[in-house]
Amino acid sequence: MFIPKLFTTLKDYTPKMFLSDLSAGIIVGIIAIPLSIAFAISSGVSPEKGIITAIIGGFIVAVLGGSRVQIAGPTGAFVAIVYGIVMKYGIEGLMISTVMGGVILVLMGFLKLGSVIKFIPYTITSGFTSGIAVIIFTGQINDITGLTAPGEYSFFQKWYYYFSNMKNINFTVFIYSVIAVIFLFLWPKISKKIPASIILIIFSTIINYFFKLNMETIGGKFGEITLNFQMIKFSDINFSDINFLIMPALSIAVLGAIESLLSAVVSDGMIGGNHRSNMELVAQGVANIFSGFTGGIPVTGAIARTAANVKNGGRTPVAGIIHSVTILFIMIFLTPYLKYIPLSALACVLIFVSVNMFETESFKDIKRNHIYDTLVFVITFILTFSVNLIAAIEVGIVLAAFLFMKRMTDVSGINYFKNEIRSNEIKDTLNFTEKNKEIEIYEINGPFFFGAAERLLKINRQMNYFPKFLVLKMTQVPFIDSTALNALKKFAFSMKKKGTDIFIAEAGEEVKNSIKKYGIDEISYINELEEIYKIYDESKGLA
Repeated sequence: MFIPKLFTTLKDYTPKMFLSDLSAGIIVGIIAIPLSIAFAISSGVSPEKGIITAIIGGFIVAVLGGSRVQIAGPTGAFVAIVYGIVMKYGIEGLMISTVMGGVILVLMGFLKLGSVIKFIPYTITSGFTSGIAVIIFTGQINDITGLTAPGEYSFFQKWYYYFSNMKNINFTVFIYSVIAVIFLFLWPKISKKIPASIILIIFSTIINYFFKLNMETIGGKFGEITLNFQMIKFSDINFSDINFLIMPALSIAVLGAIESLLSAVVSDGMIGGNHRSNMELVAQGVANIFSGFTGGIPVTGAIARTAANVKNGGRTPVAGIIHSVTILFIMIFLTPYLKYIPLSALACVLIFVSVNMFETESFKDIKRNHIYDTLVFVITFILTFSVNLIAAIEVGIVLAAFLFMKRMTDVSGINYFKNEIRSNEIKDTLNFTEKNKEIEIYEINGPFFFGAAERLLKINRQMNYFPKFLVLKMTQVPFIDSTALNALKKFAFSMKKKGTDIFIAEAGEEVKNSIKKYGIDEISYINELEEIYKIYDESKGLA
């Protein structure tokens, strides 16, 4: 479970596999550079921090990860979280949050929570993914129009600003951006081997440089790009702020876990593999710790880059290592030229990414989904871009949990059991009439938890007579929780005072053991429902 996939795959590694991984790693490394820069800028940090994240995070996840083909680095999912942390706590706060998030991820892995993360409802993940896509799209409007909406503006304030200042749009930049976005969507029909983003970045840089289109560049906004590994100095840490950074760190950890494992699951389907989820969480945690300490931003599995790795022949973690080394070498030799890249070109790349992130199918499924699923999806989606991602995840999970409990309550029930086993002759002997039954049988269907517990107490309140025996048939009960156990104890005690003996029939061992451990002495047990008639006959001297 805690053996990295790299160690497993190297046992049967061949030169042919290396050549395939080499090709894929170089291609994905080239793809990662503009994306890493773009995600860093959109997150409110300098471009080199995205590059540092791709190099450090991508390398560590490839070496320690539980997936054969995972490519890790900065992703669009973290743009909103990182931007919010930077605005509120500064770069130091982001670095500390990233390290803390990494520690939480490592703990999640060693606590074997990898499989639990998979149970987060799809309505929540698709809701916040679509919301993040809206945030990323909105964040690029400045660079594709030449407008300057302040970064601290809320989502609605930004759009109000854009519509109010349409007359101030830089039409040269805007027309270029429209053409660039169209190119990004059409290029895959021409070639899927050569990434459209790389071609766009190269040509945009050349055109802007020689034709003097007056488009703002990376160098114009951030100056020279250098791989400055800004190490955390413990003397600069304000430990009183750590309490405030717990929630951002937890958000980084949860979102990182979800994105990484989702990417691993997708890649498993592409290569027919089987990732080690807990090892992957540990690797992502270590990657975030080192990324935070060296001045990077949060690391997670990148679905698009991982898919590109697979499509280009990557089949082992060696491709991920080569991807990081490729980025490092390119940055060493080509760094002086990166400052000429137009910000509008990077914005167009992110618009392309945001459109692909947007869960169009989830919106199409709204009419087909249950109203509860639709409610969770829509609320998570709206809260993501209108409030923040942390609130969206918190509210989404809580709402999904409550609606799940509501569904469980709806399918759970306590019903009067119509007995068709006994013959009319026996019924007459026992004076088995509608108003004076000496045996009452109720059947509990589905999980016996707090949703159904109230119904049991309601039966007690509404009974206007008390039979000699009352049987609770639990054939269809998979589990019983503490609230139901408490209600069952009150019910049994109350009925015993009225002279009614309580029997549990056909309960599974887990349910039976739970009841016994709870210490409900007023209850007896029978394996088969028919046994109650034998017990009754013996009590009447009829046996």
